[in-house]
Amino acid sequence: MDPQDRATRSAAVMMANDNASRALGMELVEIAPGAATLTMRVTDAMINGHGICHGGYIFTLADSAFAFACNSYNAVTVAQQNQITYVDPGRAGELLTATATQTAVAGRSGVYDVTVTGENGRCVATFRGLSRRIRGQHFPEDGETE
Repeated sequence: MDPQDRATRSAAVMMANDNASRALGMELVEIAPGAATLTMRVTDAMINGHGICHGGYIFTLADSAFAFACNSYNAVTVAQQNQITYVDPGRAGELLTATATQTAVAGRSGVYDVTVTGENGRCVATFRGLSRRIRGQHFPEDGETE
C-alpha cells in the first residue's frame, strides 16, 4: 500500500473513533506519513478565568495532532510522554492550528514535535510527544490486494 494512502486510511479510522477530538470541533486538515495538521476553534466554553484559552484545550489539540501523526503508519501507537510550553495565549473565537512532525523513530519509539499557531501565525505553544508503538493495526493490510 502506498504510504500516503496508508496515512489517509489510518486517519479516517482514527477520526471516526475519536470522540474527544470531534466533540471539541477539531478538523483534520492534512495527513501524511509521520505528519498531521489539525485545527480547533476556541469557543467560549474553552476560556479560563484570565479570559484566554485554557491550556488544557491547547494541550489537547497538540496531543491530537501528535496522535494522528504517530498513527499514520497503520500501527497502533500511544503517547509515552508529552511536554508543552505555552508561548502566547489563544483567544476566544480564534482558530488554532496544530502541526505535528516526526523528528525521530527507532524501533517502537518515536519523537514528534508539534507547533500550535494562532490565526495570525504567531506561536501559541510548542509540544514534544514521545510515542510507543503497541500491538495492532487500525485496519487489516495483510493479504490485501491493491
